[in-house]
Amino acid sequence: MFMFWGIIASVILSGVSLAMDAFAVSICDGMVYRNLTKGKAVVMPTVFGIFQAVMPIIGFYICMAFSRIDAFDAVDHWIAFALLFIIGGKMIYDGIKELRAKEEELKPKQFSLPEVLVQGVATSIDALFVGFSLNAMLTGINNVQAWAWISVGIIGVITFIISLVGVIIGVKVGQLFRKKASVAEIIGGLVLIGIALKILIEGLL
Repeated sequence: MFMFWGIIASVILSGVSLAMDAFAVSICDGMVYRNLTKGKAVVMPTVFGIFQAVMPIIGFYICMAFSRIDAFDAVDHWIAFALLFIIGGKMIYDGIKELRAKEEELKPKQFSLPEVLVQGVATSIDALFVGFSLNAMLTGINNVQAWAWISVGIIGVITFIISLVGVIIGVKVGQLFRKKASVAEIIGGLVLIGIALKILIEGLL
């Protein structure tokens, strides 16, 4: 019983930790997307939750197949950095462009599923290694694979809830910039680049 609750506690803590980048990105998206409906607002945390659940289970099965995984560990933070840096840079560029444009030419940023999918990949790459640790964590437990699926399900649900809260916060903050959408977009871009740098620095240390 003690081992059971120990595993659950570890998974929950891992889920909360992994969800922090998705939470920050969700706030940015809530701030800058101006055509959000309730359905679209739910899509973002759903995407983040799915990716945060899928990556660990992939890592789990990779770890079952191979004894050591070193190659991807050397480049994962660079991939996440590049994806978020590009998205953040584009947001800053678009925001500055809108600031310089005439008022009648300004167009609010529209919800983009492809962009959200890229964000989902970028913020969940580190979750792949949680899958590697899951293999070790569940050693000696009966029905290891079933436990692995339960664990990633918990991580996915936690990410969804935290990201949904992030979107709601972002929408509220974005309303303060309703007449200055370009300012919100620039701020969102800077935050994404900040997250990208954080991931890169953590990966290099």
